[in-house]
Amino acid sequence: MTEHPKPLTSFPDPAPKPGLRRQDFTCLGKAGFGDGHNSYAHSMAWFKGKLYMGTTRSNMCMLKLQAAFAQLPLHTWPVECPDDRDGLYRLDFHAQIWCFDPASNAWERVFRAPEVEGTGGAMVAREIGYRSMEIYQAPGDAEPALYIATWAPGRAPGGLILKTTDGRIFEPVTKYGIIDPPISTTRSLTAFKGRMHFAPTARRGTDGGQQNSAGLPIVFAAANPASDTWEEVNIPGFGDPANMGIFSLAAVGDTLYAGTINLNGLQVWATDGIGPAPYHWRQIIADGAGRGPLNQAVACMTGFKGALYIGTGIQGGGFDRVNNVGPAAAEVLRVNSDDTWDVIVGDRDDADREPLSGLRAGYGQFFNGYMWAMTEHDGWLYVGSYDWTVTLKWATLADAPERVRKIVSIVGADKMIAAEGGADLWRSADGENWVPVDRRGFDNPYNWGIRNLLSTPMGLWVGTANVFGPRVAVKDAAGAWGYVDNPDGGLEVWLGQRIAAKTEA
Repeated sequence: MTEHPKPLTSFPDPAPKPGLRRQDFTCLGKAGFGDGHNSYAHSMAWFKGKLYMGTTRSNMCMLKLQAAFAQLPLHTWPVECPDDRDGLYRLDFHAQIWCFDPASNAWERVFRAPEVEGTGGAMVAREIGYRSMEIYQAPGDAEPALYIATWAPGRAPGGLILKTTDGRIFEPVTKYGIIDPPISTTRSLTAFKGRMHFAPTARRGTDGGQQNSAGLPIVFAAANPASDTWEEVNIPGFGDPANMGIFSLAAVGDTLYAGTINLNGLQVWATDGIGPAPYHWRQIIADGAGRGPLNQAVACMTGFKGALYIGTGIQGGGFDRVNNVGPAAAEVLRVNSDDTWDVIVGDRDDADREPLSGLRAGYGQFFNGYMWAMTEHDGWLYVGSYDWTVTLKWATLADAPERVRKIVSIVGADKMIAAEGGADLWRSADGENWVPVDRRGFDNPYNWGIRNLLSTPMGLWVGTANVFGPRVAVKDAAGAWGYVDNPDGGLEVWLGQRIAAKTEA
C-alpha cells in the first residue's frame, strides 16, 4: 500500500488571509436582473476596473427539446416552456452582457445580441449565450482587450468571437463559425504564451443534440484571433477516438492543460506549447483517474500553489442517460508539478487512492453531479458545485438508484430540498483540508449551480446557474400541476468580501 502524506494541520508561511464565510457574501444581482430567462452567469471577467458578465438564456427550455433530456422521468417539466422548436425560437433568446461599476455601485446592460437572418430566412438572435471571456493583447493591439466566445442557436449562422477595448462596443473579430467546419460555441478561451486557444463545444446547426460533444476534440490556437488562421495544436482526440471533446483548458505557469470528455473516463493532457503545431502533449491522467466512466469529463480546472486542481462530472447533470453513465457525484483531483496525481475528494475502493481530504465524492453530497467552477482567491482555493437536489420536486424517481429512492421515502423530498437544495461552495488553504462556505445555493435551492467564480481586487464574485424562471411548476392542493411566477428564478450574482475589508473601506 502506498503511504500518502497526511493533510496539513497548519498552514505554511505566509499564512493566507482569512477565508470567506457565508456572512461575507452580498447579493448584487438576482432574478436574472429582473428577467428570469437569464439562466446562467456563463462568463465573467474583470476588465478596466469593472466586472463584465455574459448571460445564457432559457437553458431549461432548450433542454426540454434536446434528445438527451426528452425522456427524463418527471411528473411535469419544471419550467413553463414551448412544446416545439418553432415556439422555442419565439422566446427572447438574445444573450446579454452586463457590467458592474464599483464607482456607481450599479449594473448596466452594455450589450444585447442583435438579430440576424437565420435558416429559412427568419430573423433569429445571433447568440443565446456568452460562454467564455478572456483578456488578451494580440500583436499590434495598443492594449489588452476583452474577448468573448459566443453561443449561437442552431438556426443562426454560427458562433463568433467578439472583442471590446472600451467595454461599450462589442465587435466580431472572426467569421461566423470561427473555423471549418463551422461551430456554434466553445467552452473556454485561454491565452497562453502569446496565443489565444479554444476547443469547440458544438458544431454549427446543433439543435437538439448533446451540446457538449462537438465531435471536434481539437485545440485551436492563433496569435491574432482576428486573423482567421487558427491552427490545430493537437492531433484529434490526442489519438484516442473515444475522446468526444475537450471540455476544459487551463494555463498554469509554463504549462497548458486540456481535459477531455470520454465515455471510458476523462483524460488530462499537458504541453509546454513550444514549437510549431501540433504541440507535443503528454498524458497525465487516463480512464477517469481510475474511476472510469463515473469521471466522464473534466468540468473545470485551475492552478493553485503550483498544482493543477480538477473538478469532474458526468454530462446531463451527473447522469448521462443517453450513454447510461451514472448517476454519480463528482470528484476533485490534483495534478502535482511532477505529473503525479492525487484524489482529493472522491470515492475509491483502492486504498492507494483514498481521498486525501477524507471527503467522499460530491463533498459527501450524492446530488453534487459536477464540480463546476474553481478559482484561487486570497490564498484559498474555492470550488463550486452543481447540485440537482431541487429536481426532486418534479422527479418520479423511476430510474433513480435504490439509495436515492430509499432516502427520499424516509426523509421526504421537501425536507431534503430544504436541507441540501442548492449548489455548494467550499474552500481550502492547502488543497486537502476543506471548509464549507455554503451548502444551500445562498439560501435559494433554485441556484442549482455555481457556474462562475472570479477573483478580483474587489472580492470574490460568484455567478450562479438558475434555470427556474420566470415561471416554475408547482402542485396545487388538489395535486394538479400548474405554472406560477418564480421570484427566485433566474441567475444570481454574489460578491464575497471579508467583513474587515468592508469595515476598512
